[in-house]
Amino acid sequence: MSDIAYDNKMSDAEGLMWRLEKDPHLSSTFASVTILDRTPDFDLLRERLIRASHRMPRLRQRVHTAPGNVSAPTWVEDSDFDINLHVRHVALPKPGTERQLFDLATLLCADPFDRTRPLWQFTVVEGLKGNRAALIQKLHHTIADGESGVKLSLEFLDFERDAIQPEPLTPDDIAAAAQDQRDDDTKAADAVREVLAASMRLPLGILKQVKELLSDPSQIPDASSTAARTLRGIVNQLGDTDPARSPLWTQRSTRRTLEHSVAPFDATKAAAKRLGGTLNTAFLTIATDAASAYHIEQGSPVEALRASMAISTRTESSGANAFSLVRMLVPTGEMSLDERFHEIDQAATAAVSATGGANLDSMAAVATGLPTSLLTRMARQQSQTVDFATSNVRGAPMPLFVAGAQLLHNIPVGPLSGVAFNLTLLSYHGNLDMGLNIDSAAIDDPALLKRCLDDAISRFTKLAKK
Repeated sequence: MSDIAYDNKMSDAEGLMWRLEKDPHLSSTFASVTILDRTPDFDLLRERLIRASHRMPRLRQRVHTAPGNVSAPTWVEDSDFDINLHVRHVALPKPGTERQLFDLATLLCADPFDRTRPLWQFTVVEGLKGNRAALIQKLHHTIADGESGVKLSLEFLDFERDAIQPEPLTPDDIAAAAQDQRDDDTKAADAVREVLAASMRLPLGILKQVKELLSDPSQIPDASSTAARTLRGIVNQLGDTDPARSPLWTQRSTRRTLEHSVAPFDATKAAAKRLGGTLNTAFLTIATDAASAYHIEQGSPVEALRASMAISTRTESSGANAFSLVRMLVPTGEMSLDERFHEIDQAATAAVSATGGANLDSMAAVATGLPTSLLTRMARQQSQTVDFATSNVRGAPMPLFVAGAQLLHNIPVGPLSGVAFNLTLLSYHGNLDMGLNIDSAAIDDPALLKRCLDDAISRFTKLAKK
């Protein structure tokens, strides 16, 4: 059984992501495109996912929204659950290029989920050149973040091609899981009643202060109370109106282009160690260097850009989502990679420290009492302060298999949420697969940005040999 802690009530952060999707630019759907060495056994994969859906209640649950948004939504069983609506099988037309695969993935990711059903979809894709295939996994962010999504995948992945498959679930196993689900649904209903009957987790007085502070941040109290410190951290995040810096990436749309780059794990980590930093700083340096080169190639050099970075807050008791976001100014002027690395390391450390107690959950708890229209307006305003987003997810160091097919690359597709591009890294079997999800209106030459990224990877990994 997975060690992810699933509650039947969304966390405040998950509820916030759910509400923000009233604006299609703020979709929190993420995906992965897994390239396989051959076509997997579709019937076997389907059976594994049926089993996983009984073992992991979230896969058979739909969202039930609380009246008036007085609380985060709850998860309830989908009494009409049909595995065939979530596991599909298609084929690419010839010649079956990776470009065709990535274009298909962006189309599938762009389609909104049916909100009356569980929020996940797997698509097996045949016909990829070289007798290969792919698996496009699409999940709503309220089901899992990148790290817990990796853990969820262990329900259907194997460590060898011809692995012994688990015994089918017996009727007694299914009946027991159904009873557990009915018990959980009762608890969820009780939780909603408790919220309606009791005060909100944050005192209404604080909520009133926050609403006032959103209109006038100068009113932040000087008192050193916990509430005041939290409020100052929240307002530092929500009150940040410093605009994104790119002179090129000014337009936004819902049109997407996906690109894929690969970095060698050992060489990248060795280069980071040589410079006295972490793999995460190396990744952010590579992304920044690529963004810098793109602007120079386009004849519009820029001294700095504003980036966001997802920071894991996962503990043993964390639920399906455990992360926070920080923003920072990253140097994009012409400089050596060593210098850029050290400046970014300092900027990232300062940004994490400046967030204080204002993690995503604390901000979302405050947002619970605000109208959805106001939330989406605030979120769009905040997205306009960021040029690009990054996220680093740890994957498996050993080869993995799905229904008899070996995973060759695991390409993450992170949500854009209003920025020009999202670069998400997922480590797998000696490689760092980077999924470059691009807003096609913001970046008019995605192929150039990919070339800049590949060049930045090459130049950075060479530092390991110096």
